[in-house]
Amino acid sequence: MGEEAKRYRVPSRVHRVEQEIQKSRFLTTAAPAPTVEEARAFIARVREEFPDATHNCWAFAVGPPGSTAQVGMSDDGEPHGTAGRPMLTALLHGGVGEVAVVVTRYFGGTLLGKGGLVRAYTACVQQVLESLPTLERVRKVRVAVELEYASVDGVRRMLAAHEAELVAETYAVTVGYQLLLPEHQLEAFHKALLDQTQGEVLFEVLDAEP
Repeated sequence: MGEEAKRYRVPSRVHRVEQEIQKSRFLTTAAPAPTVEEARAFIARVREEFPDATHNCWAFAVGPPGSTAQVGMSDDGEPHGTAGRPMLTALLHGGVGEVAVVVTRYFGGTLLGKGGLVRAYTACVQQVLESLPTLERVRKVRVAVELEYASVDGVRRMLAAHEAELVAETYAVTVGYQLLLPEHQLEAFHKALLDQTQGEVLFEVLDAEP
């Protein structure tokens, strides 16, 4: 997996833009979608907010930017392939992961034609992504470390440099830590841990985020 899949941009909050195209009013709302369930819940909320709209077309892509493993789309009554598909294509090329978008259209009396609809829905998604507030999503892994008491101070000092967060600790014959750290730091942290403890350490990766 490349570095770009381990660190990527996701929406930090719900964001909305509005534009008029050929007398039709388009409201485009984007939101964080870390899971399919959250994407569908957001879409339902927007549909409830604009029940009188001509169309509430939507698309979502859960996962890193460009990933098609968990996607969805709907034309919501627009001609087949003129809304959901171009919206999803724009999302997948937008450089943002875990995102859902609803384009709410109030028809203004002028027919756009199939090509015009594709251009309009593509432009709506591109416009909302341009101004979308984002934050960095970092894939993390949970690891277990077991070490001698003599190594505790040195190991604790090196945690911050590897962005490692101590989530649990036990003290018995040896010291046990559970740590959460960015996946891209894993190899360097393991090497530093071996150096710091002269190899007197047990290290196990427990799980990684999907």
